[in-house]
Order: sequence, then structure tokens, then C-alpha cells
Amino acid sequence: MQAKWLWSLWQGLLRPFAWAFTAPGWRRFAEWLTGLALNAEEHTITQSLVGLDRTQDWKALETFAEVGAWNGPALEFQVTRLLEQAPGRLWHGYHVAALDDTKVHRSSKDVWGTCTFHEYTARSPNRASTVRAHNWVVLGGLLYNPGGPAWFLPLAARLYCRQSQLPYRHGTAGPREPFRTKCELAVELARQQARDVGGKHLAAFDGGFALRSVVRRLADPEPGQPRVDFVTRLRHDARLHALPGPEPKRPGPKRTWGRRLPPPRQGGRWPGAWHEGAVFLYGRTRQVRWKEVVCLWRVSGPGVPVKAVVAEVEGYKKRFTLASSATELTGLQLLELFCARYRQEDGFRDLKQRLGWEEGRAWTKAPILRTTQALLLTLTLLRLLQFRLEAAAADWWQAPPWDQRKERPSVRDAARLLARHRGEFQRFLRDMLEEGENGTGGAAAGVAM
Repeated sequence: MQAKWLWSLWQGLLRPFAWAFTAPGWRRFAEWLTGLALNAEEHTITQSLVGLDRTQDWKALETFAEVGAWNGPALEFQVTRLLEQAPGRLWHGYHVAALDDTKVHRSSKDVWGTCTFHEYTARSPNRASTVRAHNWVVLGGLLYNPGGPAWFLPLAARLYCRQSQLPYRHGTAGPREPFRTKCELAVELARQQARDVGGKHLAAFDGGFALRSVVRRLADPEPGQPRVDFVTRLRHDARLHALPGPEPKRPGPKRTWGRRLPPPRQGGRWPGAWHEGAVFLYGRTRQVRWKEVVCLWRVSGPGVPVKAVVAEVEGYKKRFTLASSATELTGLQLLELFCARYRQEDGFRDLKQRLGWEEGRAWTKAPILRTTQALLLTLTLLRLLQFRLEAAAADWWQAPPWDQRKERPSVRDAARLLARHRGEFQRFLRDMLEEGENGTGGAAAGVAM
């Protein structure tokens, strides 16, 4: 009975994506994601089908990944809408997202879209300082989890290629892919999410994206584009100005910038009093002492007032310095949102180590892009499955004997739950595929179980 219930929950998560495919394509899509969720070995198409006992579908699924009808924007739209049902989606009144880039190593230069990058973590003498990899800019939703770390659910990704190593659009000759900077890709991802779902949006990113080409385009958009607020790290020598005061009664140009404020490294000299409070940061509740000021930042421009924050956090010697266009939030709330973005590193770990992002064997453009999107969707659906199990008060996981302090389930726990019912899932999937091929049910038949 539990296996049927789990299958119903899993198919209920897959069914909203059916409109993005043809009927045969949706069946292959459901088969692929189910195989990724159940597979504990190499997460290739071949190994996923071996885990499903569907090796006879190898050619069909390979063809689907290469040339089948695949509507990537529709999948991103649907997973963004699906995330609206998750608990904690609104955090301090905002749809909060984390933005960052990550490298997925691929060893061969013949793999489409790979570029060479300096590996800054290569400190060992027997490790290469230059690597070949795909560089993905990833956006994911951050869900509020009271009293605990936030949840990170990846939503969309864009592949960045260096201008000197742009791949061909098709094959090994002809026009190359257009060059787009990582900043342009980050802005596109944030704006797309804001268009897909209304309301207020806030993007959290590190200092690598704290550039004029990102913060101004998000917080002061061009006509017709949605506004996306931001919270990011502020350089200790950032140029800050007070808001312009009353205009003097004399002819002349209108004042754009107020008087110069002390830089963030001298934040204690800002006007106003220090505040104290406690908030959950980096694994536990910490005491925080902070000061905040609404001002103008040279990077964001004179048209975007920002709230600059300098904070002393328990357990850290150096001060935190932040800037955000969400000026109605307190400095403590901004610190909480910014520090929550570190959960994306856990998401990258799960994608690479649990779901085999670096184990892919795709060589050409379409399978590379589609495999990455399939992996992002699988991780997000496993998390959403976890939330639905918790909403039903199901006793579905427990802390292992060697880690009794474990307080919340991992992606591996959700995958293990499905794997315990592998035999039943294989049978349910076989029935769904056969009913669809015979024209007696298709997607709806798979959900009705």
C-alpha cells in the first residue's frame, strides 16, 4: 500500500510537466527522472535504465535526449510554479532565490561547451591547476525553515562559455554560439523567475556578481522588465553616499549624490545606534550586533537607495558588510537571507555526488543541456516529495545509528525511500508505459494508481 501511495505522490509531481511534451515524450521524461531518482550508481541513461529493468528502452531514451521534442523554458516555468506550493516559499514577504556559478568537470575537449578554467582550489602539487569543465550559472529557490537551515531547490541553469572558446552551434563547423557574460546570464535567470511568478523577488548572491551590470539591471530595470531586489556582499572600501538633502535655493544642476559616508570598514562611524539580536546563521542561532544606514551606493547608482549593513556575528572575527535594495527589511533580516545562500553549496554537492552531475556521458549540445535540466528537476522533485511526506505526517526516515544528532532528512534519504520500493516502481512504470503505448491511459493512467 505504501508503494502505491509513494508512486501516486511521485507521479503527482511529474504530471504538471506533461503539457511541455508530446504524449510519448512525457513517458520518456517520466522514465528518465524516475531512473535518476532510483539509481544509486552511475547516473547515465544506460545505468538508469538498468536500475529500472528497462534496458530495452535504451535506444528510445537516447534518441529522446538527443532529438526529441523538449521545451526547456516550459519546464522552468512549471517547476517555478510548482515551487509556490512548498512551505516557506515567502520569506520576509519575498520570493528569495540564490544565484551562483559552479563548474562541472569534463575531461575531453571534444565535449560540447567545455572551456578551460583555472582551478583555484588546486593547492596540491599532484592536482592540475587548469581544468576543463562546463561552467553553469544556477538559480535556485531558498525556502524558509524556521529554526533550521534554509532549503535550496534548483530551478534553472545557463551554460557560460568563454569568449575565446565558444562552441559551434551545430556540429564542428559553422557559426558559433553567441557570447554572453555570466552577469548577463544571472540577470536573465532572475528576471525569468520574476516573470513566471508575481510578487516581490529578491536575489542573494556573493560579491562576484555585485557589479553594476547585475545590481542596476535588477533593481532599476529597463521599461517592461520586472524589478528584482538584491542582497549581496559589500566591499570594505565601497563608496557610499548619504541621500541627497533639500535642494539649495539657487540655480544650478540638481544634486544626485549626498555627502560621502565612511566606508563599510568604518561602519561604526555611520549615523544611528547599534542594534542587537539573535538569528539562525550557519547552523545555529547566533548573537548579532549590527548597524544599518539607508544610502546610495556607487555600484547601484543614484536611482536605487540601498540599505548598507555592518554586522558583528558571534563566532566570526571579521565583520559582515552587506548591501540590499530591499530597504524595508532590517539589517538582521538581510543578514539572515544572505547567509542562507550558502545552502546552494549543499545543492551543488547533492547534484554532483548524489545525482551524478559529473558522471554524464553526453557529448553533444542537446543531451548536455537536457541532462543538466533533468538533474536539477530530479533534485527539486525529491525535495518536494519530502515536503509532501512531511505534510502527511509520514514516518519515512530516521537518523542512522552513527549520526543520532541528524535532525532533518537529506536527498539521499528520499532516494533510499524510493529505492526500497524499486520492484513495485518498476512494475508501476512498466504498466504506465505500456498503457501509454497502447493508447489506453498515458500520463493520466500513471497518476491514477
